[in-house]
Amino acid sequence: MARPILRVYRCFMENQEQAPTVHNYLFALTHGGGANPPELGVVSRLVARGHDVLVLADASMETGVVVTGAKFTRWSGEPLGEIQDWKKVGPRQKARMTVEHMFTARAADQLLDTLTALESEIPHQVVTSFNAFGAMLAAESRGVDFSVLLPNIYPMPAKGLPPLAMGLAPARGFWGATRDSMLNAMGGRLINNMALPQINALRTQQGLVPLTTVWDQVHHAKRELILTSRSFDFPAQLPDNARYAGPILDDPWWAANTPWDFAQHDLPLILVAMSSTFQNHGSCMQRIVDALGELPVRGLLTTGPAIDVAQIRVPPNVSVVEAAAHSQIMAHTDLVITHGGHGTVIKALAEGTPLLILPHGRDQAENASRVTRRGAGIAISRKSSAAKIAKVASRILETESYRLAAAELGKSVAADASTDHVLLAELGA
Repeated sequence: MARPILRVYRCFMENQEQAPTVHNYLFALTHGGGANPPELGVVSRLVARGHDVLVLADASMETGVVVTGAKFTRWSGEPLGEIQDWKKVGPRQKARMTVEHMFTARAADQLLDTLTALESEIPHQVVTSFNAFGAMLAAESRGVDFSVLLPNIYPMPAKGLPPLAMGLAPARGFWGATRDSMLNAMGGRLINNMALPQINALRTQQGLVPLTTVWDQVHHAKRELILTSRSFDFPAQLPDNARYAGPILDDPWWAANTPWDFAQHDLPLILVAMSSTFQNHGSCMQRIVDALGELPVRGLLTTGPAIDVAQIRVPPNVSVVEAAAHSQIMAHTDLVITHGGHGTVIKALAEGTPLLILPHGRDQAENASRVTRRGAGIAISRKSSAAKIAKVASRILETESYRLAAAELGKSVAADASTDHVLLAELGA
């Protein structure tokens, strides 16, 4: 009689050992256009694993959070709205606008809201957007592990990476290294002068040691999770806590259930996908559509929520919609014309589709540089005429090397996007 009971007991214990551990996660996310779909993709993957996830986010993200199955709590402060870095202002004023919007304007509110959330239950880990500095501070002050999501190329200074926002090639030799050192020093001084006093004041308030640079706050994270493919980014010597966790190709919640009719056709299909946030890109979008009207192609323009469909004059061979599921369309596309946002670029490459990129700002010139230096597309000015856009689009369609280079780079991108094991392992899931 003892042996059957013993077998039952052993079976019970084995099942107990195999049962997954359920963790609680607190996400602190900020409204960030193209950054939000991959961030919420991380949330949905944790929820699918059976973990409990609470998301602190702006009201604009509530529907997206609810769709993942996570719990939602709104930040208490007033939302900042879209960053207006497209305005014609001087470089220093633009830098201050960007730094305040990203790092300091809401840091104090984020700190208090995250501390309040931590009072009820200490999570397994806090996971934050790159610019949720107040949430990072709160987790650090309470001794809770936190990770930072970087849903693009690595954005901070690192040996081997050219300085951000200029679309530069990786440095070569002494003069290249000198270029990077000087530009990073200048940019670092500017950012630290604008943001460090406020960040350090909050740290002192919470009994934390002041930082030497703004980036040190991110480097205090348990993990800096880079949500792109290592093969897409330039090689660099990154901090010990940084990991390439692979791109997340999820569509935005507002576009995921809007399929497009893929009728059979002999003409090439060109997808035009610009910024989902306003970057004063309506006139550029119109010139692209005008260019497609002069070519023997089919065009599909998705305006996103930033531009009213009714504003665009449409030729007969172009369809214009507010939203469509890019993850479905890319497989049928011969060319993608875009501003160079990371999400659009990486989805195109994952399908082996070449790109024509008209960078508008932010990290877009950097993404364009990574595409063009691998031969997977061409970058031109956002102010280019319709005639030039048409000429370059035709060149890409007619030159096999662009498709082959996109397909070659896309193999690694698609492989990195197909597995979540690195991401989930780093989050302890």
